[in-house]
Amino acid sequence: MVEWVAWLLSTIAACILPFLKTWTWIPWYTIALVHVAGALIGFISVMAMFLIWLERKVSAHMQDRLGPMRVGGWHGWAQSLADGIKLLLKEDIIPAMADKPLFKLAPMLIFGVTFMSFVALPFSQVIIVSDLNIGVLYMYGLSTLTVIGIIIAGWASNNKWSLLGGMRSAAQLVSYEVPVGMAILAGVVMAGSLSTVDISLAQAGGIWNWFLWRCFPFSFIAAVVLFIGALAETNRTPFDLAEAESELVSGYHTEYSGFRFSLFFLAEYANMFVASALVVILFLGGFSGPIPIPVVPDVIAGPIWFILKTLFLVFVMMWIRWTLPRLRVDQLMSMCWKYLIPISLVNLAMIGLWTSLSAAPK
Repeated sequence: MVEWVAWLLSTIAACILPFLKTWTWIPWYTIALVHVAGALIGFISVMAMFLIWLERKVSAHMQDRLGPMRVGGWHGWAQSLADGIKLLLKEDIIPAMADKPLFKLAPMLIFGVTFMSFVALPFSQVIIVSDLNIGVLYMYGLSTLTVIGIIIAGWASNNKWSLLGGMRSAAQLVSYEVPVGMAILAGVVMAGSLSTVDISLAQAGGIWNWFLWRCFPFSFIAAVVLFIGALAETNRTPFDLAEAESELVSGYHTEYSGFRFSLFFLAEYANMFVASALVVILFLGGFSGPIPIPVVPDVIAGPIWFILKTLFLVFVMMWIRWTLPRLRVDQLMSMCWKYLIPISLVNLAMIGLWTSLSAAPK
């Protein structure tokens, strides 16, 4: 998408102003990059505010309440916007004994990593910032960098609750990266590509072509393992031990306030969207719809289907949060090392065998 915008700007400039033909490609590419980055930040901000509002409504209805109703008219739609303005106007407090450079770096690092993940999300075959040939590996690699930001936040706060939350999160994320990686490999093996666009196109043609059913039941198990790992990597219930309010006040962001706290909040919901989108790309058809509609072009239908399927998985995350209790630390680790890793290993081997046999010449 960036390359396309840069080419368009260069072509227009060359046609209208001939003297600009001597200009290099770099200025136009930079302008295109700034515009795309601004559009992404706007999308992430609006999506995060919507998801915060949605979680309040979901939790309220599960507890027989109404949730936000007053601010902004219809069902309190502007409540998240009002809370965002409130956080921006609040005083930014840094503890006297904190490591100030690292304290300031942590929220920017966590949000920056999340922002970079959106580069490889294919909303359609053409609506993507960059169709990387290692798109899935790129997204998986970025998810591991979140651990660094969380540990920095916990350490730099000079607070024992923050440090405990950071260490818990590090142990949790490093452990669950193993089954998540093998579940991702299952989708890559079936597609034969690491490109997020190619994986989505390989599932085109309807719901019966989705990888969720390609090697049933093994592909279905891989999708479930990936979704459970996504819950753990986004610190969502029942894996929210890093932010356990009943034990650690608020975990690694206990000492944060104002704008820096809002960055953590923004990154959390953006991470939920990215993690759900990865499941959609690998097993739920990506931007391909469940039923082909020839009269609707893919450039219109693709983003709609992709966002709807992703939001459905985000809703399931919220549903689980307000349904299941939090696991203990030993239960969390046992679930990963005793169950998910052996299951994902055997499952990956079976999918590899199934794929190789089905591809063998008859």
